[in-house]
Amino acid sequence: MNKAELIDKIAKDAGLTKVQANDALDSFTNTVVATLKKGDRVTLVGFGTFSVSQRSARNGRNPQTGAVIKIKARKVPKFKAGKDFATKIANKRK
Repeated sequence: MNKAELIDKIAKDAGLTKVQANDALDSFTNTVVATLKKGDRVTLVGFGTFSVSQRSARNGRNPQTGAVIKIKARKVPKFKAGKDFATKIANKRK
C-alpha cells in the first residue's frame, strides 16, 4: 500500500474527503517526526511505539574495493509493534 492508497482508505473509512485525509496523515507524520527530533517517543497503545535509537560509530568495508571505511555515529528512527498489533498480524491467515 502506498500513500495514495492509504489516503483513499482513510477517506473512505472516516467519511472524509481525500484532501482532509491527506492533511490528517501529513499532520500525523509531521508530528511523529517533530517529536522524535526532540528525542521523545510516540506511543500508540495497541499499535506500537516510535522512538529514536543511537547507532555508535563503527568500521565497515567498501564492497567494491574491500577498503575499511569509518561509519559515523548517528540517530535512527525505530518502531516497535505493540502486543495487540503483533498478535493480529501473527494470527492473520490468507
